[in-house]
Amino acid sequence: MKNDECAIYIMKGEKCVNKFRKDKTGWSLTVTSGRVFPCTCEQMVSHLLPALAFGRGKGMVVKVIPDEQSEAKNRDNYLI
Repeated sequence: MKNDECAIYIMKGEKCVNKFRKDKTGWSLTVTSGRVFPCTCEQMVSHLLPALAFGRGKGMVVKVIPDEQSEAKNRDNYLI
């Protein structure tokens, strides 16, 4: 699976806190209000690493969900 074939969700419980996607123009961040901001890969990693390192004790979960068109192709290659 490639970066532009999936979305990365940082979640607290069942609520999505941040959603990251990569397309031809670069990374974008969607926040809980629905606003979309462009971001660099460094900004994406700076949001992702604390959730991975310290999020378990705070109820944070990181999910990587393949796009619908690539889901059938990659069904057995990801964890939710």
